[in-house]
Amino acid sequence: MAELRWNPLLSTWTMVAANRQARPHLPTDWCPFCPGSGKVPENYDVYKYDNDFPALTLSPETPDPMGSAPYKVSPNYGKCEVILYSPEHYATLSNLPVSHIAKLINLLAERYTELSSDSKIKYVFQFENRGEEVGVTMPHPHGQIYAYPFVPQKIQLELNNCRQYFRQEGRCLVCDMNKEESSVRQRIIAENKNFIAYLPFFTDYPYGVFIVSKLHKGNITQFDKQERRDLAAMLKNIAGAFDNLFNKLFPYMMCIHQTPVNTEEYRDSDEYYHFHIEFYPPLREANKIKFYASSEMGAWAACNPMSVEQTAVALREAYERFVAEEEQDA
Repeated sequence: MAELRWNPLLSTWTMVAANRQARPHLPTDWCPFCPGSGKVPENYDVYKYDNDFPALTLSPETPDPMGSAPYKVSPNYGKCEVILYSPEHYATLSNLPVSHIAKLINLLAERYTELSSDSKIKYVFQFENRGEEVGVTMPHPHGQIYAYPFVPQKIQLELNNCRQYFRQEGRCLVCDMNKEESSVRQRIIAENKNFIAYLPFFTDYPYGVFIVSKLHKGNITQFDKQERRDLAAMLKNIAGAFDNLFNKLFPYMMCIHQTPVNTEEYRDSDEYYHFHIEFYPPLREANKIKFYASSEMGAWAACNPMSVEQTAVALREAYERFVAEEEQDA
């Protein structure tokens, strides 16, 4: 069974994907994403791979059972893709060259454009899960794309708040966040010509970095060649800072937030919504996880167990060490 089920309490859809239970346990000596597997080209730099066990599909089955008030169902229309970062099985963003990561940015932009050409798709969500702590069983470096037939609830909430702020203040909320963080400086981790990385004043994860475009851009397709290279450099260095923080492969969830597609409600979102990447790293110390417990999950009442003004110092130092090591090795 695979379908969308309406949650009337939260006014959003839940994806039911029982087909994903059929995912096999892969042997440790074989990887479908490595050249020679027969599943991917023998030679590639970055590569789009259609998910073998998708939660969303372009050929959905008829929902069963049919819903009724207060419940309703809908076909699980959409697309799930895997984005392979490299043919190297143990590569990470932190050890890939900036020029290589720029190819990844280009591929993500191409997929955003292609997927948004389907009028049934309303949101293109690009993300990466990294590390066993967030449930990753496939170590080969990869991200994913979910092309939803609806705008996900968290994105919808961000859009609505950004639109309200724009109407009240006449300015972009995220642009004003950038200005505030640049003025205070205390929570900034790094910046280059086109991007800035900081721990927002309100983040609920001790090391929950945002990477934000300095110019007001809505989505990844709007970046020119230099902006894409600067984004690639920022991704590499922030990932390197994470790994340097506790001298271990640092787990995270990386989520790209950008404008919706094919939605009348948000047709003008380029005016008020601003491209940014949110990281959700579960570690608060080297061997301690910041769990999302009852308050966070049950009431959406976030709690950060550490002050970001303090964690920013440690992460910024880790960033500087990583950059210095990269320059020394160059």
